[in-house]
Formats: sequence, C-alpha cells, structure tokens
Amino acid sequence: MTKPRIALAVGIICISIFPILVKLNLTPGLVSAFYRMAIASAILVPYVFITKQFKVTSRKAFWLAVICGVVFGLDVGVWNIAIQESTATQATLLTNLSPVWVGIGAFLFLKDKPKQNFWIGTVVAIAGMVLLVGFDLFLNLDFNLAFMFGILSGMLYAVYMLTSKRILGELEVMTFMTVSLVSSVVALGILSYVLDEPFSGFSYNGWLVLAIQGIVCQLLAWLLISFATKHMRATRVSVSLLGQAVLASILAWWLLDEQISLQMVIGGIVLLLGIRLTFYEKPLLKKK
Repeated sequence: MTKPRIALAVGIICISIFPILVKLNLTPGLVSAFYRMAIASAILVPYVFITKQFKVTSRKAFWLAVICGVVFGLDVGVWNIAIQESTATQATLLTNLSPVWVGIGAFLFLKDKPKQNFWIGTVVAIAGMVLLVGFDLFLNLDFNLAFMFGILSGMLYAVYMLTSKRILGELEVMTFMTVSLVSSVVALGILSYVLDEPFSGFSYNGWLVLAIQGIVCQLLAWLLISFATKHMRATRVSVSLLGQAVLASILAWWLLDEQISLQMVIGGIVLLLGIRLTFYEKPLLKKK
C-alpha cells in the first residue's frame, strides 16, 4: 500500500494550488473548468491511443466512466464559481465536506462499509477544518448562490468518488481517465456555449494559469489520485483530500500574502490527525 499512499500525497500537493489559481480571476469559472479538462485531454488522449492503453472491458463500465466525467466536470465548474463569488476558504470548506457524503454513500451502496475509525477520523478532520477557517466564518456563512454551489460541489465530488471506485475495479486508470476527461470536456463545452461564456481573449497570465490547471491540477493530480482510489478505500481517499486545505492555506500565505494565525496552525494539525485516524486499523473505541 506504500505506492498508492505516495501517489495520493503527491496528487494532493498538485491540487492544492488550484484554489489559488482560480481566485486570481483571470478567466471565467466555467470556462476555466473547460480548459482544465481540455488541456489535460489534449495530452492524455493521444498518449493512451499511441501506447495502446485504451481498453474498455464493457459497455456498462464505459458509460459509468462517461457519467463520472460529466459529474466531475460539473463539480469543478461549480467549485470555480463558488471560489470566485465568495472566498477560496469558504468554497474549500464546503466542498471538503464531501467525506461526509462519501461515507453515507459508501454505507448505503458499497460492500466496503466505513468502519468506526472512519467516522471518528472524519469528525476530527472536520473539526480541524472549522478551526482552520475560523468559527466566525463557519457560523456566519452567507447562504447565497456561492454557498449553494459550494455544497453542490461537495455532493458532486462524493458521487464521483463512489462511482469511480466502482469503475476502477473494472477499467485501468488510463482508460478511465481518458473516457472521463473527454466526457468532461464535451459537457463543459456545451454548457459554456449555451451560457455564452467567452472561449478566448484572455491575457498571457490567464492562458498560463489554464495550462497549469490542465497539466498539474488535472492530468498529473488525478492520474495519481485515480491510481490511489483504485487501490485504496474511497472513504480514506476522500478524507485524505481534506489535507489540501492545509496546503492551500500555506500557499495563500506564501503567494497571496494571507495571514496564518495560531488557530489555523492548530486546525491544520487537528485536520491531519483526523486523516491519520482513518488509516488506523485497530478500533479506537473498544466494544463492551
């Protein structure tokens, strides 16, 4: 299990820069999501077909991968909008409540049910998340469109995690990524066109940010995370991804000159402790 955990850790680092890039507001949120998928697809699709790694085992697996791609594309799109319309912190908080939805979904639909330590670790991790962003922000969330999009993003991401876990038992990572990426591009492209979003006219920095999102935050990150998902429990992967909030806060302090308080540091430590608890095999609470 060492390689999947390393892959997951590197993948988390790659996606941690995403909220910072989106918050720069150099491109519209929905189009930003479209180009993130399109740039990644432009690199991955030719490689997969040239190396003959595209192998679909069944129509059912193929169409489930298509659904995964559409769901993930919408997830990124609404998250982008939530970040740009509110704050990166609020949007990240709401999106990263997805482990709760993943845990409930896994309990209802998967044979691999979340164990006691998962629920304990999730509660601890979310408590750390609240500490990280501050009680005031958590208690005074603005229940507007950005808030609803943040919640929706978390739910869409939970559906993606649960579905992709099932599909990756049948499809190889490269095949799954190819189908899901192309599906995301088509769905986001159609939606952006219908909503009359601009596909060009961006600055040099805007195009550079889109390229980084596509290559680092999408292609590299999700190849690694999909590999980890294939070999690990979906619940563990989803809770581990909460760690991006810690790294995103550090990057915001370094790149955007945002302040990090002692409370945020403590919150980050608690959050990481919660993630670690989900990996602990022996029951933390002994049954009487």
